[in-house]
Amino acid sequence: MDGFERTYVQSLGPKSKYSRRDFVATGITAGFALAVQPVQAQTVITTDTNGLTAGPVEIPVSDGTIPGYYARPDGKGPYPTILVIHEIWGVHEYIQDICRRLAKVGYFAVAPELSARQGDPRKFTDNSMIMQQIINKIPDAEVVSDLDATVAWARKDKTANTVKLGVTGFCWGGRQVWMYAFHNPRLKAAVSWYGFLTHPDSPITPKGPLDLAATLKVPVLGLYGGADPNNPEPVVREMEAKLKEAHKQCEFVIYPDAPHGFFADYRPSYRPEPAKDGWDRMLAWFKKHGVV
Repeated sequence: MDGFERTYVQSLGPKSKYSRRDFVATGITAGFALAVQPVQAQTVITTDTNGLTAGPVEIPVSDGTIPGYYARPDGKGPYPTILVIHEIWGVHEYIQDICRRLAKVGYFAVAPELSARQGDPRKFTDNSMIMQQIINKIPDAEVVSDLDATVAWARKDKTANTVKLGVTGFCWGGRQVWMYAFHNPRLKAAVSWYGFLTHPDSPITPKGPLDLAATLKVPVLGLYGGADPNNPEPVVREMEAKLKEAHKQCEFVIYPDAPHGFFADYRPSYRPEPAKDGWDRMLAWFKKHGVV
């Protein structure tokens, strides 16, 4: 288990209270997070904005505003909406590019900065510090509230169709995909990329996907790597069995030799074949369940 991922399964502190003036000064900027440097230039996928409307946004939430990034096709729409949930490094260039990739195939994609109250993870050079000072301080309840607020923000944009709503996310964001799927039955479909199925024992993360399996009302596709020590295959199969027993409409794909982060084209963990297959399966999953 990587250091920052090991930190994630340790006990967390109590939830903090924030007011509008307490938000950490952060914004959506170009470039990759410092903690993932050097970026693998030979494998990075770069998606341009030709034919798109894209850029930073401010999203009103319960106690202020948080930054985000969105992309959609040029035109009147309305386009089906996809929430994109970031890894521990925030809405850096990779997550922005995911939004543009989704926009290129016809989606209104938006990625809110879910760590805005805790700090800017893009400025840290050490993953364990990101986990300790930012990620481990984000309550699950705060995440789903901010995602609800993001949907409400998109609903006001006439180019977004939030009735046709999906969500996808990666690593920490993959776990939050599961949690939002439990929270919001109005989602049409969800896709979790190697999202954690177990959870830290903490008041701010009281339950995890394995605990909540029987309550799921949303079709979820889980994409996992067989060589991922953070999501051992027996744990993934346990989740699959629980969902099957509860007659939930979910599917799992385990790529035998793929590590954690196999879709992250800017990191050494990138594996082109499972990444492409997973992307195609994600789009097919959204289409199958009406996010099109």
